[in-house]
Amino acid sequence: MGEPEQRAEGAGPFTTRLTWHRPEGATVVWESRVARRRGALAVRGPGDSLTLSPAADAEALGRLRRLNALASGAFVIGGALFALGAAVAQFGSGDPLESAAVYFAGGLFFNTGGYASLLQVLNAPRHTPGGGPLVTAGWRWWAYEPMRVAWLSAFLLFVGTLVFGVNLLDSFLQGLSVRQTNRLIWTPDVVGCVLFLASGHLAFVEICHRARPCLRSRSLGWWVVAVNQLGSVLFMVSALAAFTRPATGSLVNADIANWGTLCGALCFSVGGVLQAFERP
Repeated sequence: MGEPEQRAEGAGPFTTRLTWHRPEGATVVWESRVARRRGALAVRGPGDSLTLSPAADAEALGRLRRLNALASGAFVIGGALFALGAAVAQFGSGDPLESAAVYFAGGLFFNTGGYASLLQVLNAPRHTPGGGPLVTAGWRWWAYEPMRVAWLSAFLLFVGTLVFGVNLLDSFLQGLSVRQTNRLIWTPDVVGCVLFLASGHLAFVEICHRARPCLRSRSLGWWVVAVNQLGSVLFMVSALAAFTRPATGSLVNADIANWGTLCGALCFSVGGVLQAFERP
């Protein structure tokens, strides 16, 4: 028997899909997101029937389920708290410390979800030559793998949650000048939004196997990525509207800032709910 023919797809330096055409006529497809989220490979037999087949061991599949439950739950709760914080800011007593406290609690859950997402990538099963069973290494809390699009996307997401944490902590500071407010609160907010958007774009690269976003309405993974990216866009709109004008000391538009945060946060909650079903 000869060696299976291999075809690689992706964008730039990233490989996101490998296809092996075996001499006996079967085709095995490894897709980065499907393999690391669901521990599965797609197998097409000689009769042209395509099936998603578990290709990782039971221990690896259990690990994927637990990490996915942690990440999705954290984003559901974190998004709900951010939405509540925005509602308090829009409709509450007007005390900024009230909404800041709720935002900070939500930020802790976003930190947890971001790191759990990184752990999902680090401890996901890897493909083997020729389209054989997926293999899983020992547990890792950290690794540096910038040439993997999944790692880079998850890393940027996690760093974004940490930068948001700086913004949320600085929100408790009192008596700041306009310049200090924009530097200590607004700037980390914008940087965090940029990191979230970059993470979402790389997630599209992973699922679309190209640099441009695609439409795959039948794919649950695509919906998770698309809803979360919409949340990131709304967060960016909110951040831009929250800039404090030096001339007046007021926000560009407080209503847009609050509603952008509220709607964006709800997107992350919905994305977390959808992610709960994207498991082995």
